[in-house]
Amino acid sequence: MKQSRYYYGWAITWALAVTQTVGFGILFYAFSVFIKPMEADLGWTRAQTSGAYSLALLLSGLIALPIGRWVDRHGARLLMTLGSSLGVLLVFAWSFVTDIRFFYLIQAGIGVVMAATFYEVAFTVVAVWFKRNRKTAMLVVTLVAGLASTIFIPLSTFLVEILSWREALRVLAVILAIGTIPLHAFVLRRNPQAMGLEPDGFKKADDKAEISLSVKEALRSSSFWWLAFAFTLDRITIIAVAAHSVPMLLEKGYSPATVAAATGAIGIMQLAGRLFFTPNTARFSLTTLSSVTFAFHSLGILSLLFVPGVASIWLFASFHGMANGASTLARAAIIADTFGSANYGSISGSMATLIALFQTIAPLGAGALHDVAGNYNLVLWILVACSGLAAIAVLQARAKPQSE
Repeated sequence: MKQSRYYYGWAITWALAVTQTVGFGILFYAFSVFIKPMEADLGWTRAQTSGAYSLALLLSGLIALPIGRWVDRHGARLLMTLGSSLGVLLVFAWSFVTDIRFFYLIQAGIGVVMAATFYEVAFTVVAVWFKRNRKTAMLVVTLVAGLASTIFIPLSTFLVEILSWREALRVLAVILAIGTIPLHAFVLRRNPQAMGLEPDGFKKADDKAEISLSVKEALRSSSFWWLAFAFTLDRITIIAVAAHSVPMLLEKGYSPATVAAATGAIGIMQLAGRLFFTPNTARFSLTTLSSVTFAFHSLGILSLLFVPGVASIWLFASFHGMANGASTLARAAIIADTFGSANYGSISGSMATLIALFQTIAPLGAGALHDVAGNYNLVLWILVACSGLAAIAVLQARAKPQSE
């Protein structure tokens, strides 16, 4: 079997690595930086600002299934190009917001953009272009995108400090436009067959058959539901921390500079988590590695609760960052490994929709509990429980044995 000397799939992989970094950094991670400046300027409560973030996440998940079906049938090029263009307009509009209803409308639109441009769609593209090298290609995308928080939380903090939160958003809108629209429009292609290739660049189809379940078959399997339950609990933890990390750590008495450095370090540790996860898929099952990943979340949060001094924030950043990084790969790899690539977008979208119905409570619930309790301690204990249950639940799924 002959492999082409240059495979266009790698160009697509690196393009997605860049667009995921910029998209996540601005549309997802930077939100927590703007919470306090917006509340101080507009008089909104933590529950109100968190509620808008929850709405974005809800809509992102609710439309994941139809978007997944679209990508399975038509490819991602047009969808991701239009999505990133809309994202630029919405971030720019955000900078002019004065009314809470307008803010919620903008965040709802950002939720749609997330569904059209984030990992669910990017991994569907990778699953189509790669088979043998799928985990490696996913690792490339997530290694680069793992720098999103490292780059954009400190950058957003710096922009807010030297400009204003409104002007900072306008700068980020320009960065989003430059870093996503051209790559989506001019690099993405539907599938390798359109270029006379097979996945991984082989000139002939690989004789090795790949498991390929329909959406109905996947939904009838117990593995799908155990995985959905485990990754829902994991996402609740990730989303709650992402939405509240900056104000939570500031309220614990750390300086803005320390908080910016620690939250940025989470991105660096995401890389460590992914570098730990992918090589170990040859030695351990995906479910075992996922269970360890979820346990790391608990260790990071417990560090904030029990470890004294500045060490707590760095232990939290290390464990939570590693868990964040590995979790992204775990979900993508398990779905592809268990159900195949033919209907990856639809199956992944189905799971994302289920996750969205519950993860939406994370930022809003954390904000409401903070307002009632006056601190984040109760929130942290709930997240410890979620991570622990996720570690147990994922072990109940029966993933396909590793054969690559």
